[in-house]
Amino acid sequence: LGGLALAVGILVDDATVEIENVHRQMASGKPLEEAILAGAQEIAVPAFVSTLCICIVFVPMFFLQGVSRYLFVPLAEAVVFAMIASYVLSRTLIPTLVMWFYRNSPFHGEGDPEHDKPAKGWSRPFVAIQHAFERGFSAFRENYRHLLGALVNVRGGFILLFLLFCGGSLVIVTQLGQDFFPNVDGGQFRLHLRARTGLRIEETARLVDKVEQVIRRELPPNEIAGILDNIGIPNSGISLSYSNSGLIGTGDADILVSLNHGHQPTEQHTRHLRTVLNKEFPGTTFYFLSADIVSQTLNFGLPAPFDIQIYGRDQAANRVIAANLADKVRRIPGASDVRVQQPADQPRLMLDVDREKAAQMGLSERDVSNSVLLSLTGSGQVSPLYWLNPKFGIQYLVNVRAPEHTMNSLASLESLPITTSRVGEGDGQLLTNLASIKRTQGPAVISHYNVMPVIDIFGGVSGRDLGGVLRDIEPLIEEAKKDLPRGAYIVMRGQAETMRNSFIGLGMGLVIAIVLIYLLLVVNFQSWLDSLIIISALPGALAGVVWGLFLTQTTLSVPALMGAIMSLGVATANSVLVISFAREILHEGKMDAVGAAIEAGSTRLRAVVMTALAMIIGMLPMSFGMGEGGEQNAPLARAVIGGLGFATIATLFFVPAVFALAHQRRAARRTVSSADVSGPDLAAV
Repeated sequence: LGGLALAVGILVDDATVEIENVHRQMASGKPLEEAILAGAQEIAVPAFVSTLCICIVFVPMFFLQGVSRYLFVPLAEAVVFAMIASYVLSRTLIPTLVMWFYRNSPFHGEGDPEHDKPAKGWSRPFVAIQHAFERGFSAFRENYRHLLGALVNVRGGFILLFLLFCGGSLVIVTQLGQDFFPNVDGGQFRLHLRARTGLRIEETARLVDKVEQVIRRELPPNEIAGILDNIGIPNSGISLSYSNSGLIGTGDADILVSLNHGHQPTEQHTRHLRTVLNKEFPGTTFYFLSADIVSQTLNFGLPAPFDIQIYGRDQAANRVIAANLADKVRRIPGASDVRVQQPADQPRLMLDVDREKAAQMGLSERDVSNSVLLSLTGSGQVSPLYWLNPKFGIQYLVNVRAPEHTMNSLASLESLPITTSRVGEGDGQLLTNLASIKRTQGPAVISHYNVMPVIDIFGGVSGRDLGGVLRDIEPLIEEAKKDLPRGAYIVMRGQAETMRNSFIGLGMGLVIAIVLIYLLLVVNFQSWLDSLIIISALPGALAGVVWGLFLTQTTLSVPALMGAIMSLGVATANSVLVISFAREILHEGKMDAVGAAIEAGSTRLRAVVMTALAMIIGMLPMSFGMGEGGEQNAPLARAVIGGLGFATIATLFFVPAVFALAHQRRAARRTVSSADVSGPDLAAV
């Protein structure tokens, strides 16, 4: 659907150019059928080249890798198939419909006496509007012709100023900011809280109730549609593997808040709650997760847009470096919810078994550990037992363990019986006779990346573009690398890595698209010079994309780059129409290069303007970013509007000036060469 929205302007333009050219032929006095054939034949090849130029810019999309490929290949396919169908229908169905509708009502162009006759009946207001529009457009065409003539007369200075403007516009790229995808306001947000490690789930539930009360107090009541709490970790390993909130234990909880339609910006609510919750619950870690499916997909299951991974065998040293680096990242403007994913404050009881005493009693450390496991977690961990129901023949797993309510003190733990579980041997002992108990702390979860232990520093972005935050993080990472122990490494992963790879891929695609367009034009026009003149409109298109994003305060993102690529194709298509007509006039010998450039610009003015307006009007509703999730395609539309606006100016003014300059110099060189060749002959005579 995004591809169809992107191509809707071009689909209208193909038919518009066909009808406009047929009308021009009919206005010259040709019969209906001859005018249709001549008009279709005149633009068949330029329109075909234009269609190929638009399609060919999407070819690099098929070479993307990763998530970018799955996001943009369907869009590229939709545009390409729509363009092919549009070209075929514009060359077949549109001429047929023109022949059908004009079979009994001949076309009367301007200057024809029949054209100025007043209309009759219900068509009078529509004819009046049409005549007023034609008069206005004729005046506009004349003004454009005079302005173009003035610029072509000073073409050297005009071309230099235009190129300086385009080059200066590229400097603004550094001020745009970078995001992989724009943030989408999906009407909900997901808050994750992490209490102190090891907190019982009942206490976590009480904490969540207090947090929920604060949320209901701070948010407008009429905006809250519902709040859903998910406390603890799933019992199923499959459910835990699909979780993307960074769960580590019973002290974790997710709070999903759904907002009513017409709510205030979700980013505003999350920014306010982040300040209030951290102030009222100082011992609890809060961070906001991506609630929309697009951001979750782009994060690849991670609970944050960027992930700084420190992996190596020396976890103690790596943990110190991670804590120091996280403190520095928190000071970066725009960085939010920065935390170390693997805390090391999980309360533990260390059992130190006296092996010599246990051996004297006929016990081993294995017997001690099995007995403790049997009492605390059940027999299913050590020796699974099954009971067979004789009535139905169904086996049931039987788990025998000490009652949980009795294990409420260290004295109860020390009173656990220790046996070898061998029948007929009286080897029973108490745990306190064989081991000493010490309080320690350790990591609540141990993560691995490619078998290596890893410590993750997760973080998000708020109030700033992702690219700007990453640029500030990179020097900190380079500084931290100097303190790493031997065999440890720091790597930036997550959405940041994907964004960098996608930008490189789309940037290469942009360059490859320009090269492919140029080679296609060379093959079609059999001229290196004219092909270069046609693509001279592309700097204007790129400058327009930059200004369109800058004026709307839109960051540079993957959808914006897609809009830039589309603008290149449309800009080339319009330039093909102008230059192909100028070449025909020049080859017929009716005018010189300056006159051919001015005549081609004024003749193709309607087609070029209609192409740009159809595309811009088609993108205008999308550029507002209205509705749920409308922010995702808004950068694409804004890039297309800005690129086409400047590309149209370049096509109507800059390209004719370049054509006149290049061909005027070529004609001058040919004249000089002819004089040099004919000089000796005249002397000999």
